Amino acid sequence: MSVTYLKEAMAAEARAEEDAKVRRVVEDTLADIEARGEAAVRELSEKFDGYSPESFRLSKAEIEAAMAEVDPRDLEDIRFAQAQIRRFAEAQRASMTDIEVETLPGVILGHRNIPVQSVGCYVPGGKFPMVASAHMSVLTASVAQVPRIVAAAPPVDGKPHPAIVAAMHMGGAHEIYCLGGIQAVGAMALGTETLDPVHMLVGPGNAFVAEAKRQLFGRVGIDLFAGPTETMVIADETVDAELCATDLLGQAEHGYNSPACMITNSRKLAEETLAEVDRLLAILPTAETASVSWRDYGEVILCDSHDEMLRVANEMAYEHVQVMTDRDEWYLDNMTAYGALFLGPRTNVANGDKVIGTNHTLPTKKAGRYTGGLWVGKFLKTHSYQRILTDEAAAMVGEYGSRLCMLEGFVGHAEQCNVRVRRYGGRNVPYGAAAPASDAAE
Repeated sequence: MSVTYLKEAMAAEARAEEDAKVRRVVEDTLADIEARGEAAVRELSEKFDGYSPESFRLSKAEIEAAMAEVDPRDLEDIRFAQAQIRRFAEAQRASMTDIEVETLPGVILGHRNIPVQSVGCYVPGGKFPMVASAHMSVLTASVAQVPRIVAAAPPVDGKPHPAIVAAMHMGGAHEIYCLGGIQAVGAMALGTETLDPVHMLVGPGNAFVAEAKRQLFGRVGIDLFAGPTETMVIADETVDAELCATDLLGQAEHGYNSPACMITNSRKLAEETLAEVDRLLAILPTAETASVSWRDYGEVILCDSHDEMLRVANEMAYEHVQVMTDRDEWYLDNMTAYGALFLGPRTNVANGDKVIGTNHTLPTKKAGRYTGGLWVGKFLKTHSYQRILTDEAAAMVGEYGSRLCMLEGFVGHAEQCNVRVRRYGGRNVPYGAAAPASDAAE
């Protein structure tokens, strides 16, 4: 087996250096927000967005005014997309059930799925206002019945982006803020004089937003590390270079550091795709961005078999994986590390990004090895409970518990069990001793 790189991305050392710069900036910025609150947030908004309104939170009138600016056709398209996302999220929610089971006579165990009580949903703006991110975070949290949903997005052209505001409001946001970048994420997590902190942060963002979420994790929950978008095309000669190149550049246009990778077992397809990328970059309106991503982060990897392609793909654990081969279902059965799969040439990553119903907030930087993407279950916490209904069960379980606690040297723990054995089992267990075995516990 062999792997040949026909095109390689920048060296890992250079990427690590960029990451370190971002990390330092974010650390200093979050410390400033925590120390100075609203004043620091306002300074950052003025610096990066030229925006300093009386209040960053939109009033009901401001929300209505923004929605009135949205073309009726665009509103209908947003409604259609949200209907698909809601339908899938509701089906996912229905798959999560509370349980209660009697594991022994008189012993009841169970769990409940309880919504996170407040969530901050970040919706990227900047060069490309990500209207769809509002559906993916706000609407999904609404399906999970989160009681307080805060949504934030940066200003575009000096004001709230009308379609983003519409999507947030239609998705079920309770509070909408026109605020972007580290300052938005920091304000939602840490709180300010005018914004109560949330319990969880969700949503994609640039490298700075993703790093801010990473540093805030622990103080608040996060959905996952969703940094600059990644796309991978796994293809063989059942498809052509136009499809492959189009799908690579469709995600490379996100930003200047969006990795795009092709894995194939066909040198002919690989070389034709490289040429087709060059052709498309000459006519793509967003080529200024896409070309830099492709130059610095693009890769084309030639493998000698589908088994090798699978191994490489699982090792890389990319966010979006477009599979166009003669064995797409085989990849579905065998892929273990990715954000989302797009199977066959009829679908594509843009469908998932905008409309088809699956969530587009997905793990990046190999996080797909240990987590999936944002979904309704991310907004739910599964909490267990127990009860014992009979004296006999209390004494019997207590005996085992007593001895197992003493096995580990936890005398105080053992006494929690022993007191139940004494009260409900009528047995005089010496203080600080392990409860001896009884016939009832055997």
